[in-house]
Amino acid sequence: MTQDELKTLVGQAALHYVEPGSIVGVGTGSTVNKFIDALASMKDRIAGAVSSSVASTERLQALGIKVFDATEVDELAVYIDGADEIDHAGYMIKGGGAALTREKIVAAQSRKFVCIADESKLVQTLGNFPLPVEVIPMAAQRITRQFAALGGVAALRLKEGGPLVTDNGQHILDVTGLKITDPLGFETQVNQWPGVVTVGVFAFQKANVCLLGAPGGVKTMVF
Repeated sequence: MTQDELKTLVGQAALHYVEPGSIVGVGTGSTVNKFIDALASMKDRIAGAVSSSVASTERLQALGIKVFDATEVDELAVYIDGADEIDHAGYMIKGGGAALTREKIVAAQSRKFVCIADESKLVQTLGNFPLPVEVIPMAAQRITRQFAALGGVAALRLKEGGPLVTDNGQHILDVTGLKITDPLGFETQVNQWPGVVTVGVFAFQKANVCLLGAPGGVKTMVF
C-alpha cells in the first residue's frame, strides 16, 4: 500500500474513537485531512469539532462540520491528530505543519489523544525528524545558540522567501542533530527558555492510543 493509502486507512479507523453527539478535537496535517474527510460521513451524528489550525477549520467547514472555538468548550472526549515521530511510549515530535502550539492546546483540553500515523513514523528515539519550536522572533537568535549548546542546529523555517509566520504570528525554528532520550525532561527544559512559545515534543500531552497504518492493516498501540 502507498503512504497515502495507509493515511486513509488510519483516518477511517479513527472514527471508532469518535463519540456520537460529541465535539471532536481535530489536529492538522495530511493524515488528519484523511480523518476529516472520513468524519464527514458521520457529521450528522456529532455536535462539531474544535480545530487546531486555520487550514483544518477551513476543511471541516467546507465539508459542513461545525467548528467551535476552543474557548466555547470545557473538555473534549477525544483529540485526533498525526505525528512526525512517535516512540514506543507514546511520546511524539509534532509541528511539521506549523500548528504545534494550537495542537498542544487542544490536546491538553482532551481526555484522550489518538495519534494516527503510518508505520514510518514509529521510532526508537525521537530526534531524526527536525524538531519544530515556535518562538517569538526577537528571541530566535538566542534560542538558536541555546540549542547549539545541546548539540542541535536550529534553522529558521522559511516560506516564499521569508520566515514562515504561524497562525499565532510567530516564527518556527527546526532543530536537527538531537537525540531526545528523556522527552519529559527535554520538554520541561526547553519550555523554560524565554521566547519559546511551544516546543514540538509532546511528552506531557503524549498519545494514549496510536493507530499505525501498515501494509497488513491498522495496528493499535495503547500507552
